[in-house]
Amino acid sequence: MTDFDGVRPARVGEEVNVSALRNYLGDIMPEWAGERLDVQQFTSGHSNLTYLVRTASGQEMVLRRPPVGPVAPRAHDMSREFGVLAAVHPVLSLAPHPIHLCEDESVIGAPFYLMERRRGLTLDRLWPAQYPDTPHTARSISQAAVETLVKIHAVDVSGGVAALGHPESYLRRQVEGWIMRHERARTSEDHQAEVLGRRLLDQVPPEGQPTLIHNDFKLNNLLFHDTESNCVSGVVDWEMATVGDPLSDLAIALSYWAQSDDPPALATTLSPLTARTGFYTRDQWARAYSEASGRSVEHLAYYMAFAYFKSAGICQQIYYRYHQGQTADDRFRGLGQLASELLLTAFRYLEDEPY
Repeated sequence: MTDFDGVRPARVGEEVNVSALRNYLGDIMPEWAGERLDVQQFTSGHSNLTYLVRTASGQEMVLRRPPVGPVAPRAHDMSREFGVLAAVHPVLSLAPHPIHLCEDESVIGAPFYLMERRRGLTLDRLWPAQYPDTPHTARSISQAAVETLVKIHAVDVSGGVAALGHPESYLRRQVEGWIMRHERARTSEDHQAEVLGRRLLDQVPPEGQPTLIHNDFKLNNLLFHDTESNCVSGVVDWEMATVGDPLSDLAIALSYWAQSDDPPALATTLSPLTARTGFYTRDQWARAYSEASGRSVEHLAYYMAFAYFKSAGICQQIYYRYHQGQTADDRFRGLGQLASELLLTAFRYLEDEPY
């Protein structure tokens, strides 16, 4: 049973050793010493495991750790993710404040870090009861999402944020990297990822001025004000953030944004919320972003193709772990087929160029 915080008891095999965590926190944080802990798992997400840690006296923190079992090389790096928040939070208050990094795997069986509990309303698959169910509210949610991405891309990257990435030839390096990830996670003799990867490499467009990019910007990674649908109070899941091409970030956001005419394969996996009347279409979203940021979206079709190629790679990596028996989480059973559908969508963007 999920409680009002969007958390539930940990899934089987993903439990945290509460006694060991309690002892560790008591050593490093005097205010937590002797406190009885309650640890619950957040229900959303398919990547890093996220938990709410609460004390009987009402103190709260969020704990993040890698998934159980083998993971892709350089993925799920808790030290890097903690460093991202340490660099971004001082210049962007929407990012949670990081509290403590533990790289000692003997504590709970994996490295982890702790950050502030940022409260807010998460919008996922269902209309939130707190908001009036009107097209006007849907438009205000859409515009708030656009403005939040524009704020992220406006962060000054001349200070500590600059160390988060290497923006030179960012897009080409990303395409090359995801070609390799697709190959390492292959579970069949299908070569459509290889063919698409070659086409993407052949058509890399000129890149714009680099910015801070979130790299997983989607509606359920935004925390909205409980009563004001035009106000975002936080942005979470910064594990893939870097400095790079902002249009790649825009395309990722759009690839997660459902609309009413989406193919069935996508419509069943994306949240249906944004397909409701009043929400921006992807074209309206892109135009609103372009107007607010002053950036051209001339080559957005290419970026959309890459966004779906990358999403397919993420799904295939997770499915590979399931296929190899490295995880028993049955949510991952259909991700191989979804990866194929995402690749087909990417091909359509390269061929049709809807933007």
